[in-house]
Amino acid sequence: MKKTNAIGLAAFLALVGAQAGEWGNWRGPNYDGSTDEKNLPAKFSKTQNVQWSVKMDGPSAGTPVVWGNHVYVSSSNPDAKRLTANCYDRRTGELKWSHLVANGHRQDNRSDYASPSPVTDGQVVTFFYGDGALATFTPDGVKLWSQNIQEKHGQFAFLWTFSTSPLIHNGILYMQVLQRDTKVGSKGSDDNRSYLLALDPKTGKQLWKVYRPAKARSESLEAFSTPIPFSHNGRDEILIAGGDCLTGHDPKSGKELWRWGTWNPTRIGHWRLVPSPVAGGGVVLACAPKRAPVYAIKAGGEGNISASGKVWNSEGSRDGVSSDVCTPLFYQDSFFVLYGEGRDKMLSRVDPKTGKIRWSTDLQSRSLFRGSPTGADGKIYVQNHAGTVHVIDAKSGRLLHKAEMGESGDDQTRASVAIAHGRLFIRTNGRLYCIGKS
Repeated sequence: MKKTNAIGLAAFLALVGAQAGEWGNWRGPNYDGSTDEKNLPAKFSKTQNVQWSVKMDGPSAGTPVVWGNHVYVSSSNPDAKRLTANCYDRRTGELKWSHLVANGHRQDNRSDYASPSPVTDGQVVTFFYGDGALATFTPDGVKLWSQNIQEKHGQFAFLWTFSTSPLIHNGILYMQVLQRDTKVGSKGSDDNRSYLLALDPKTGKQLWKVYRPAKARSESLEAFSTPIPFSHNGRDEILIAGGDCLTGHDPKSGKELWRWGTWNPTRIGHWRLVPSPVAGGGVVLACAPKRAPVYAIKAGGEGNISASGKVWNSEGSRDGVSSDVCTPLFYQDSFFVLYGEGRDKMLSRVDPKTGKIRWSTDLQSRSLFRGSPTGADGKIYVQNHAGTVHVIDAKSGRLLHKAEMGESGDDQTRASVAIAHGRLFIRTNGRLYCIGKS
C-alpha cells in the first residue's frame, strides 16, 4: 500500500512538474500572463541569446503556445490567401507539421483572420480563425476534426474581424462569441445572439450552448476577449467580459453564476471590448475601453452583484491606469496594467486589494502596444507594434532593455511573449524566435 501510494505520488509530481513548464494557452499556465520560469535573459537581440529562429508563413497576432517539445503557431499568408496551423520543434525550430485550415486572409486593414491564439492541453491542439474555422489535431499533427462556427451557429455580426482564442479546461473546449444583436452591414442577422459554446475537444461534438444577454448597444456588444478559467474558495468558473458587463459561469453547464456591470452606465454605443478578464488577490479585473477606468470586482459573487461587487476602480485617463486593448498581467501579487495607446504608453503596477499605484513607467515607445505583458523571473516582457520587445524590472518599473526583433517598416505586431522551458518565444510579423541563455 505504501509503495503504491509512493508511486502514485511520484507520478502526480511528475505530471505537475511537466505542466509547470508549459504555456498551453495565450495567457500561460496560470491564465494570468505569468509563470514561475527562472534564469531568463534580460538582454537579447536578433543575434544575442538566440537559440533558433524561423521564418513565418505570414502575420498573426496569435501568441505561440508551447507543450513538451512542440511549439504551435497560427499564420495567415496574404499572398496565397491561406490560414495555416503549424507546429515547430521546441529544441531546434524544425517544422514538424503544417496544415491548411481555411482559405482567406482578412476582411479589414486592422487585423487578419489568424489573430486568435491556439490552445493545447497536451492531448490535442485547437486552432481558431476569425472567419469561423475551427480545427483540432493530435500533437503529432493528425487531424481529428474541423468545423466552421459561422456555418453551424450563424454568421458573425462584428464591425471588425472577429477574434477570440479558444479555451481548453478540464477536458472541455470553450468558444465565446459576444456579438451585436443586429446586422452589421451585410453581416449577421436581426436575430443575432451572443453565446458560450462547449465542445468535446477530441471529437468536436457539441456539449452545450448557452446564450449570454447584455444591455449594451451596437458596437459595445462586440467583444474580442477570451474566456478565462478561475477557481475561488473551491468553486470553478469561467470568466467572460464583454457587452458592458463581467460574468462568471459554471464550467460544466455554462449557467451564469454571477454578473457585475457596468463600466458604461450611459450605454455609449461604440465601446467594443478587447482585454480579457484577469483574476488575482481575491478580485477579478475588468478593463473598460477608450481611456476609461479598470474595475476590480470581488471574487465569489452570487447573482447580480452590480450594486455591491465593486472593490475599487482606477481613474482611467486621470491616473493613467487604463487598458483599451492589452490584457493586464497578474504577477508577484500585483496587477500590471498597460495602456498602449496615445503618446505616453504607461505600464502601472497596482495593488489588487486597494487599487493603489505602486509605480508607473512610460515605456518610451512611438509604436502602439497591442500585445499583453508577460511576467517571469522578476521581469515583464511586452512587444509593441514595431516588434520591439521591452523588458521591465517588475519590482521597480525600471526599463531594463529594448530588443528590436521586428523588421524595418514592421507594424501591427500584436503577439504576446510566451515563456516555457527556460525560453522566451517571440513571434513577430515575419519570424518566430526562441530566446534563452546558452
